[in-house]
Amino acid sequence: MSGSLLERVRERLAAEQMPLRAGVVADAIRAESGGVLGDTDVLDNLRALQTELSGAGILEPLLRAAGTTDVLVTAPDAVWVDDGSGLRRTAIEFADEAEVRRLAQRLALSAGRRLDEAQPWVDGQLAGFGGGFAVRFHAVLPPIAGAGAYLSLRVLRPASQDFAALLACGAVAPEIEATVRGIITARLAFLVCGGTGAGKTTLLSALLGIVAAQERIVSIEDAAELAPRHPHLVKLVARSANVEGVGEVTVRDLVRQSLRMRPDRIVVGEVRGGEVVDLLAAFNTGHDGGAGTVHANSPAEVPARLEALAALGGLDRAALHSQLAAAVRVVLHVGRDVSGARRLTEVAVLHRGESGVVAATTAWHVDRGSGAAMTELRRLIGERVPA
Repeated sequence: MSGSLLERVRERLAAEQMPLRAGVVADAIRAESGGVLGDTDVLDNLRALQTELSGAGILEPLLRAAGTTDVLVTAPDAVWVDDGSGLRRTAIEFADEAEVRRLAQRLALSAGRRLDEAQPWVDGQLAGFGGGFAVRFHAVLPPIAGAGAYLSLRVLRPASQDFAALLACGAVAPEIEATVRGIITARLAFLVCGGTGAGKTTLLSALLGIVAAQERIVSIEDAAELAPRHPHLVKLVARSANVEGVGEVTVRDLVRQSLRMRPDRIVVGEVRGGEVVDLLAAFNTGHDGGAGTVHANSPAEVPARLEALAALGGLDRAALHSQLAAAVRVVLHVGRDVSGARRLTEVAVLHRGESGVVAATTAWHVDRGSGAAMTELRRLIGERVPA
């Protein structure tokens, strides 16, 4: 197939926002070729388009590889991958910048988004990959991207490792196991914090797996990643607006809906906006044992992070700290060590000081052992768990 015909077919599919089924693509080939191609030629061209118009093209082997978390394209000859040991450059290359751009626009179309000079960036989610995973997709085009199209793809594999597996691989130290189990059994509300790719969702999912089987968990996420081994899990997933700008369902919407679903535990996969207001309100109205994750470099930074997010939801500083002090008791921090391995590194207790501001005090640290707040944490667990 000539490059010009390929471009016309791609533009036609993008303009009509049609699903990329074989029959639809074949009709587009016939229409853009002027109807002069026979069935054999159409079939040959359809096969030639499979790499261009399905999956992630030449990036798909990287995405499917075990352990891949991110695939990044910064130039036609600069494709990077992170498989858990940091970024490394691969041998994969695109023919030219135009091929990168075509892939970006086609992936945007697959995600129900528009990507062109008028809308030079896109953020969406791609499904339908073999192996049961989705991909979070982001791309920018010139003039926003000065050197050409940039692609960032994050692999969203279901976090299905159980707590026993994390103990076995050293992600959770044996000395803190009983305390962590006690936090779950005592139904203390907790947050898991850490940086991007530190393993927050993996730990949260594993902890939900040790929740009592008779409890009903309602999880709320932007992208479906939590996959705890629990018999009573209800999963709610937010939805972005379509190309017409309608149909959006936010995490905050779903937190409100979850309150009507008879939850024993409400879990937000990642707290990143105004939904923190509704989540804390839920925790303070009889929904013990709730959980979530939040981006923060240490437990000490969590109150300030939540303060900033609460401002997006219209909650002032004093009100946020008042709600937080009553709602969340424990913060678990995960990070990567020098070898790149992910593990639980700190457990902290939140408490409200005389100034009214909530602060975190370390109860346990992987390098320093038990801290000043361990006695308080054991007391909190003991108050709720019969001896």
